[in-house]
Amino acid sequence: MSKIAVVLFNLGGPDTLTAVRPFLFNLFNDPAILRMPKVLRYVLAKLISGLRASKARGIYTRMGGGSPLLPNTLAQAKALEVALAAEGMDARVFVCMRYWHPMSVDVVQQVADFAPDKIVLLPLYPQFSTTTTGSSIDDWSKSWRTAGLPFVPTHSVGCYPADINLVTAFADLAMPLIHESLAHGRPMILFSAHGLPQSIVDAGDPYQHQVEQTAMHIERELRTRFGDIFDSTICYQSRVGPKKWIEPSTEAVIKATAAQKRPIIVVPVAFVSDHSETLVELDQDYRDLALANEASFYGRVPSLSCHPLFIKALISRIQRTIRKDSYENLCRDDMICFCKNGNNSKTLGYDLKVISFLKIHLPVLLGFRSRF
Repeated sequence: MSKIAVVLFNLGGPDTLTAVRPFLFNLFNDPAILRMPKVLRYVLAKLISGLRASKARGIYTRMGGGSPLLPNTLAQAKALEVALAAEGMDARVFVCMRYWHPMSVDVVQQVADFAPDKIVLLPLYPQFSTTTTGSSIDDWSKSWRTAGLPFVPTHSVGCYPADINLVTAFADLAMPLIHESLAHGRPMILFSAHGLPQSIVDAGDPYQHQVEQTAMHIERELRTRFGDIFDSTICYQSRVGPKKWIEPSTEAVIKATAAQKRPIIVVPVAFVSDHSETLVELDQDYRDLALANEASFYGRVPSLSCHPLFIKALISRIQRTIRKDSYENLCRDDMICFCKNGNNSKTLGYDLKVISFLKIHLPVLLGFRSRF
């Protein structure tokens, strides 16, 4: 039986208030976020992290002084490891954060010490973006090479925006709120995802298209269960910086819908565990905004967390990746993605780095987002 190491990728978050500024520096010093020469990126990352630190510390103070993303992700890792064992797989699940501990420079050694026969890299981002999945995989590959570790067959689950178990889990979690909201009128369901600069999408990033795929499948499942009793739209939150971002913004949609005195249900369609964008932005700031503008009801669908169907979705992707099964093609022909050619299992090399540079780095001077 093959010995499998599964590495769960997530963004990470500061665990204390003093960690906020270095976390922000790590975020903005990522070449996938600030796409410019290394020296200039370093200087700007220092400047931006200093300017944003005070505001960000206020956000984490509202969450008790630190991000819950690591404990939430560790709980998902434990649930996944138990479920893999029940499937008869000899697997250990590791957590690797991109911008705060545990980071790839440390986790690669932990995985090497485990001595697996195969490694499966599994991003907790259902929709592929060069700024999330792409950045994490590239960073992992660099850390493994830098550490001088021996070759281990390594494959990646690039994306899973339309996975049936993920879609069903979201629909299950949305049902109680839909039932509750019906007493307040015809609900508007907002499929809210983190934003991305328009220039990055225009350069070929498949993220927005895959968000649309996820939302379409969840809506289809909900209409199968409820019929035509709600309306829906897709929107994007957490814009930062002066560049044009993909639209419409969640804030603008909430204001417009609330002005009609309608019930609002928000589905965090790109988030699988709670962090500042769900616990503060959606649960507090946008709730206050909706009620201040006379929405008749406001509810946020829980994150997938350790929902059994979500864990089942991850297991399915791991198993199919190991078998090198083909996945459905979820990208248009002009998009860059591991699932582009119908098979998102691939041995890591320099493919992503070269493609990202040629297709995205050159046309984009500045594009960054905040997801912490």
